[in-house]
This record gives sequence, structure tokens and C-alpha cells, in this order.
Amino acid sequence: MATTSATSFSIPAAVPNAFAARLSASRRITPQAGHALEILGHAIEYLIDEYKYAGMPRSSRKEQEEAVKLLMALNRQVYFECPMVFTLAERFRLFLLRTLHRTSL
Repeated sequence: MATTSATSFSIPAAVPNAFAARLSASRRITPQAGHALEILGHAIEYLIDEYKYAGMPRSSRKEQEEAVKLLMALNRQVYFECPMVFTLAERFRLFLLRTLHRTSL
């Protein structure tokens, strides 16, 4: 069975991909993570705007591109560290699938 680290629910390996794709889990973003995402987003926007309008030499563009990539990686890391939250209906469906999967073995 596949499990997610963000929840205590395990999803049976036999669950069709179509069902897994319909799960619309969102992330619970803490105020600290939200503040970090906001700051990182502004920094990324600033660097991209400066890159577009500054007319800098190619050598400093490469450094700026690497800075943007680094900030974007940090942004993704902060976002994916936030726990996933499933709706009550999705949790119930996962429970039923897990129960049906166990009884069919």
C-alpha cells in the first residue's frame, strides 16, 4: 500500500489512477509558511522584473537566473512541507476503498 507522510491514510496500490487524480487535497499553509511564501514570491517577481527591464550584460544575467531558480526551489520546498488536507468526503472514500481492498484479499 502506498502511504503519504502528510496523512495517516493509506491508499491501496490497486486504486485506479483516475480516482487518485480526482482527489483534490489542498495544503494547510501555516501563517509562518504563508509569510515565507509571500516574501519569496515578491523576491522572485523583483528579480524577474529587474532581469526583463535592466538590460544587463549576459554574465550577470546568468547569476540572476541562478538566484531566481534558487528562490523558486525554496518556494516549492516551503509549499510542499505544508501538510495535505483532504475533505471529509475524500477521507470517507479512501476509508471505503481501504476496507473493500482488505476484504477482497
